[in-house]
Amino acid sequence: MTQTAPTPSPEGVFRPLTIAVLGTGIMGSAMTRNLVRAGHGVRVWNRTHATASALAADGATVASTPTEAVAEADVVLTMLHDGPVTLEVMSHAAPGLRPGTLWVQSATVGLDLQPAIAALADDLGVTLIDAPVLGTREPAELGTLTVLAAGPEEVRADASSVFDAIALRTFWVGDDAAAGAAQRLKLVANAWVLAVNNATGEVISLAEGLGVAPELFLELIDDGPLDMGYLRAKAGLILEDRLDEASFGAATAAKDADLILAAADLADVRLDGLEGARARLDRVVEEGHGDEDMAAAYRAS
Repeated sequence: MTQTAPTPSPEGVFRPLTIAVLGTGIMGSAMTRNLVRAGHGVRVWNRTHATASALAADGATVASTPTEAVAEADVVLTMLHDGPVTLEVMSHAAPGLRPGTLWVQSATVGLDLQPAIAALADDLGVTLIDAPVLGTREPAELGTLTVLAAGPEEVRADASSVFDAIALRTFWVGDDAAAGAAQRLKLVANAWVLAVNNATGEVISLAEGLGVAPELFLELIDDGPLDMGYLRAKAGLILEDRLDEASFGAATAAKDADLILAAADLADVRLDGLEGARARLDRVVEEGHGDEDMAAAYRAS
C-alpha cells in the first residue's frame, strides 16, 4: 500500500455548500450542528426519523428519504453504523444524486467492504473521500475531531470546507479512497482506544476486588508517565455511575473490534488482547448494555 505523507488541509476561501448528512446519531448530529454553524446549508436524514427531526431546531432541513436529502447536494456526508448500512442507504439515495457530487464517507467500515464502497461511488458517478474520524461525543460537539482522509487532490478544497467545520485537524493519508489507507489507520487507532478502554475497566475491577479504592490508584499515577486523559475519562464514567452517558456506545465498539480483528486476520497478525476486549464487549451487549458507553465493558468483570 502506498501512502503519501500527512499534509495540512488545503487553505482557501470559504464557500458555503449544500451538504446532506445521512446518519444523525451521536456523531452525525454533532457534526450537523457544526456544519450549520459554519454557514453551510445542511439537509439531514436518519432511519429513526425523530433523531433527524430534532436537528430542525438547529437550522437543518429534515428529509424523509435519503433521495430527498441528497437532491442538489454538493456534498453527501455519511455517518452510518457500518459498511452494509452505508451501502444500502447510498444505494437508496442514488436517484437524487448529481454526477460529480462529493461523497464524504466518515463511518468506520473496515477493509472488507472498502472496495464495494468505492465501486458504488463509481457506479453512482460521485467522487469518494474516505474520511473516518477520531473522537467521540464531546470532540464532535466541540468541532475538534480529527479526520483521517484519503481522496483526490482536486476535491480537497471542498472537502476541507466540510472538515474545517467539524474537526481541529485533517490528516491526509493518500489520494486514492479505494485503497483503504484512511480505514487502515483508523483501525490501528481504534485498536489503541479499545485497549485502553478494556484496561481501564479491568484495573478498576481488580482494585475493587482486592479492596483497593480505585481513586487511590488514580492518585498514585497522577500526572506521571502512566497517567492519560482517556483513562481518566473512562474511569470517571465508571466510578461516577454515568455509563448511560454514552460518548461511544458499547455495541458500536464491539462492531469496531470485529473489524479490527478481521483486518488483523488478513494481515496474519494475532491480537490476543483485542480478542479479550471484544469478548468483554460482546458479553455486556448481550446483557443489554449496548447503548451504554463502551466503558460498560467494566461490567464484564
